[in-house]
Amino acid sequence: MRNILRAEVKNATATQLKKMCDELREEIFRTVSSCGGHLSSNLGTVELTVALHRVFDFPRDKVVFDVGHQCYTHKLLSGRAELFHTLRKEGGISGFPKREESAYDCYGTGHAGTAISAALGIAKARDLKREDFEVIAVVGDGSFNNGLIYEALNSLNILNTRVLIVLNDNGMSISPTVGGMHGVLDEMKGGAIPSEDVKLFERFGLKYLGVYNGNDLDELLPALCRAKEMLKEGSVLLHVVTKKGLGYAFSENAPAETHGISPRISRKAEYAQALGEELAHMAEEDGRIVAVTAAMTDSLGLRPFFEKFPARAFDVGICEEHASVLAAALAAEGMKPYYAVYSTFLQRSFDEIVHDVCGQNLPVTFCVDRAGITGEDGETHQGVFDLSFLSFIPNLTLAIPKDIGEFRAMLRASRTFEGPLAIRYPRQGTEGEIKPIEMGKFEILHSTLSDIVLFAAGERCIRLAKDILKEAQREGLGFTLVNARFAKPLDTELLASLKQKYIVTLEDNVLIGGLGDAIARFYRNDGRVVASFGYADAFIPHGEAGSLSVKYGLDGEKILCTLRSFHARG
Repeated sequence: MRNILRAEVKNATATQLKKMCDELREEIFRTVSSCGGHLSSNLGTVELTVALHRVFDFPRDKVVFDVGHQCYTHKLLSGRAELFHTLRKEGGISGFPKREESAYDCYGTGHAGTAISAALGIAKARDLKREDFEVIAVVGDGSFNNGLIYEALNSLNILNTRVLIVLNDNGMSISPTVGGMHGVLDEMKGGAIPSEDVKLFERFGLKYLGVYNGNDLDELLPALCRAKEMLKEGSVLLHVVTKKGLGYAFSENAPAETHGISPRISRKAEYAQALGEELAHMAEEDGRIVAVTAAMTDSLGLRPFFEKFPARAFDVGICEEHASVLAAALAAEGMKPYYAVYSTFLQRSFDEIVHDVCGQNLPVTFCVDRAGITGEDGETHQGVFDLSFLSFIPNLTLAIPKDIGEFRAMLRASRTFEGPLAIRYPRQGTEGEIKPIEMGKFEILHSTLSDIVLFAAGERCIRLAKDILKEAQREGLGFTLVNARFAKPLDTELLASLKQKYIVTLEDNVLIGGLGDAIARFYRNDGRVVASFGYADAFIPHGEAGSLSVKYGLDGEKILCTLRSFHARG
């Protein structure tokens, strides 16, 4: 698609703008179908973004997209249309706003709830520097469940600045929006707006405008012009309603399923499906078992559990910290909570994991999905830090299954486990044998008389280690291969029993603070040589997951070279 000039948006007739929206929607669908990405959220915000570019003067004015998965139209309108075919590809443009990519991306986003805080910071800097531009935060109703939103709103009057908050209300986050604020917004969309609901926003120092059809330019453009005029007197909240997936019936009818789509059909099994199956089966026999999620019911495989045990299933919306404390309190009262969450979003719960769960030694099981490099979503979604930030927390057991069969076995073992437990796993994997496991114990997968032992953690690394072993054997080399399925506690009994001089570790995680560090600390001062392979001290960008894992540290050829050098030393 050719780059659309700013003047075209500014000077187009109403008919031309609507045609432009059709072309943009078609380009988004075509590109996402090829590259993968966030589909329904972007289809629903085409008219809203075009209207923002018509009324405001970007990049002089600044717009922050909460989460950022609805920014594709913005990218197409800001000089990146000719690069749009590279979306989410290594070296191409990101699927999220990225400051280093364009002056039009004033603030990088990727997690929910940050846009209003960021907009306030930008606006306050503007005031202090005595500059003159407008600041807009585009925030979905799903993000209005997140506590950070209210922390920002609470300080709006204190900061004494001006921002426009566009509330993009489509009734969805990834899953349908839930909670008390969802009820308030539904009331406001229902027709007559209750005065107490308007006062809720006015108490924060916002002038409320709404409710407008965010997919109708004839209605939306005058509303935005009015909001811009009102900004001269103070902050404004413009409430618009959009249709997620608009323009494509299959996406409109299944907005959660088409929130994010893959560029290819995979026949690999998903860990999320195994989680849903195992939890539902376990819950039939154990009335203590409850499931908790933060707006990710379907993505995490919990839909069967929610349908079968609705009284024991809790979707708290985009509130990861709250979900952790809720799970802790449920455990404190004798329940057996399983909190399913993406690795990248678990980071938001760090204090609650330390203080509420592990500090009280409560039997909460964290089911940590999308662990390791996830690929095309980039820096904000790579799950490469959890081994590091979880491994130093007292009382926590940290498990890393080698395949889906072992994951099922870990879930079954967790039922009678009486302490905090985190099980981290990738999205997709292979089925495997379900064998009883003992918490904290490694598994020897291949044994030789070689003076080298290789510890691999997780499915990606076990698969890589097996491939390396085959090549090594072809060269007349060998090593003992250990499934290091617990990063904490380490299997110190096995580690102490091994006599090999050379130690190699592989992990789908950053090296700092990970499994390799822990094993190296165990063997320090005893003459062993430890070589650890994991990811570099860097934020890993978007791209194909396998390629990125090699580029950032899990390079099979380099690992094999290390093994050759150890064999040569003898």
